[in-house]
Amino acid sequence: MSTQSPTPQSRPSNTGNHAAHNHNSQGQSLEQALQQAGFYPRLVADVVDDALDGRECLSHLVHLETHFDRAEVRRHITVLVLTEDMLVITHVDDQQLDEAGEQIVAQISTESVPVAQIRSVVLSYMYSQPQNYKPSDPVRELTVSIAWSGGQRLDMGPASCGDPQCEADHGYSGTIAQEDIVLRISAEADGLQAVQDAKLFARALRAVNTGNPAPVQHSSLSAPRPRSGVFSSRLSRGHQR
Repeated sequence: MSTQSPTPQSRPSNTGNHAAHNHNSQGQSLEQALQQAGFYPRLVADVVDDALDGRECLSHLVHLETHFDRAEVRRHITVLVLTEDMLVITHVDDQQLDEAGEQIVAQISTESVPVAQIRSVVLSYMYSQPQNYKPSDPVRELTVSIAWSGGQRLDMGPASCGDPQCEADHGYSGTIAQEDIVLRISAEADGLQAVQDAKLFARALRAVNTGNPAPVQHSSLSAPRPRSGVFSSRLSRGHQR
């Protein structure tokens, strides 16, 4: 994995479909969100554009994760783009092939899920000082969980009877959750606007999934531009981070 922060790549204003997006409610357009993330924005935008295959973007969610592993900085970006009939999911990692960091490859996977197959959209909220809550208080953290394949996650742990002195074996207890992708957005790490944008994306996804008009729309996209090439194979990747 590369230890150097990727240098954002600028894109001409008339290149690609994303520059035509004009948000009314979300804080940034998809193009602006990718540029702010700074993780190979031109490459990511082109791959997303290819996966959309000319569909109009209704709403989006861009989430950059950074992990520190000893002397390495590991980054992963997840891009969710909602259209009228599809949820397009893009994952991007990079990998350093030599110690000098001169040889780097990007690993990219895309998945297109029909919105009709989405089983649930779960939002988990976190508020600070709930005893003093006011309607104007912002959400401090939001977790978006989307399930569509029927896959389940099982969290197990030793069961107890509540008696701290009890040493009997009470077996195990756990919870089962259906989730294909989980993204956690916090105001501290990502900013308040990012949390608000995640809420708007989930609202638009629910609206399309239930057949109601989506509350957030972009301006119409221009005609699809010719593709300069396609990937010979898609790299698979788990969605749970």
